[in-house]
Amino acid sequence: MSSNQANENMPYIVLVSCAATIGGFLFGFDSGVINGTYDGLAAAFNTSDLSGGFNIASMLLGCGIGALFAGVLADKFGRKTLLIVASVFFIVSAWGSGVASSSFEFVIYRILGGLAVGAASVMAPAYISEIAPARVRGRLISIQQIAIIFGLFSAFISNYALAKYAGLSTDILWNGFEAWRWMFWIELIPAVLFFFILFLIPESPRYLVMSQQPEKAAIVLNKLYGSATADVLVKEIQGSIENDGQKPSIIDLIDKTKGRVRPIIWVAIGLATLQQLVGINVVFYYGAVLWQAVGFSESDALLINIISAGVSIAACLITLKVIDKVGRKPLLTVGSIGMVITLSLMVFAFINSEFDTQANQLVMGDLGTLALVAANAYVFFFNLSWGPVMWVMLGEMFPNQIRGSGLAVAGLAQWGTNFAIIMLFPLMLTSIGLAGAYSFYTLCAVISIFFVIKYVQETKGRALEDMQG
Repeated sequence: MSSNQANENMPYIVLVSCAATIGGFLFGFDSGVINGTYDGLAAAFNTSDLSGGFNIASMLLGCGIGALFAGVLADKFGRKTLLIVASVFFIVSAWGSGVASSSFEFVIYRILGGLAVGAASVMAPAYISEIAPARVRGRLISIQQIAIIFGLFSAFISNYALAKYAGLSTDILWNGFEAWRWMFWIELIPAVLFFFILFLIPESPRYLVMSQQPEKAAIVLNKLYGSATADVLVKEIQGSIENDGQKPSIIDLIDKTKGRVRPIIWVAIGLATLQQLVGINVVFYYGAVLWQAVGFSESDALLINIISAGVSIAACLITLKVIDKVGRKPLLTVGSIGMVITLSLMVFAFINSEFDTQANQLVMGDLGTLALVAANAYVFFFNLSWGPVMWVMLGEMFPNQIRGSGLAVAGLAQWGTNFAIIMLFPLMLTSIGLAGAYSFYTLCAVISIFFVIKYVQETKGRALEDMQG
């Protein structure tokens, strides 16, 4: 997309992008808040390892469904509309998860929250990619990952503070309710804020053109890029859509000449799946459980989560600075190599530690320090690369015609894999141990290196209208 840089209203573009990424903050908060509630849920609902794992992973069922339908429905009702619906679901889920009186009721509210997280996860990058200039698009979409990590960070701080104040997450905090319930209710503050802010941002101009509203699209583009550039952009978008000759549909994911799924869709599914198979969300969802399993107290384990989130934010800020200079593919490659090394060190530490059957935990000694440093280095490499860059690429790699449906399928793959990893971790922990589980994640990180080198194409600096499917 060619645009007159001098006429760009960059403060407005950045402001609107940041507003959209509040959904990313809630995505992170909703994902991270569960980390400190594991013991409270187990005590309140008397859950086993399997049902406890399902309580935590249940949100991810909603995430997959939310990502799938949001991507498709956004082509019909608009990106902004889907984000508003997601904000309502965030509110309902935050309240309901805290008041739940049974495991079944809790799961229902978490699935509703998952629908919101899934929708926000694909819609925010899509929305930002469709309003941002190509030269800074990577940086602006990367704000989404920073928002996600900041949401995790905020949830970890909130969990730590509430548990510390109450004594334990299972102890009564205020008004006769346990601390773990208040951990969910804190999310109501940003969720309500997100709902009202969404009414102040414009609809995606590309959606407006696709829905036969070029005049409204021109008004939005005028605010973003100036009147002279707006007219040119409307024509460019119309031209790219007319080349496809029809309204967007999920059927467009099939190459009509060859009768098979477009290769770009398989690449997107590979990116989305591998991002989860390297095990990052085991650290963020089960961090407290993990560190307690190697001998740390609940308070120390929650504090380690805060440190990990701080490291993640630092890594994302580096990515924000360099992604539009060095490109997407080099960052993914460096990140994969770094994850292989750091995960291998964690496996080494776990293998060479003894298991205390009486205390039901690993006795690590000095190897505990190695595992802790390696884990945070792993988190750093992930958030330098696959964390933000996968979302950047999904937001920009598809042609206009299949962006919504392509994101839907990739989002479903991402959240489906996330669900499987989170659901299986408690079983892996009891069957093959930490060393076995992290050996699997290491293998997936090795595979990701070859996948990036062979299949991923660079998208740095390319206009959305120039993307090929």
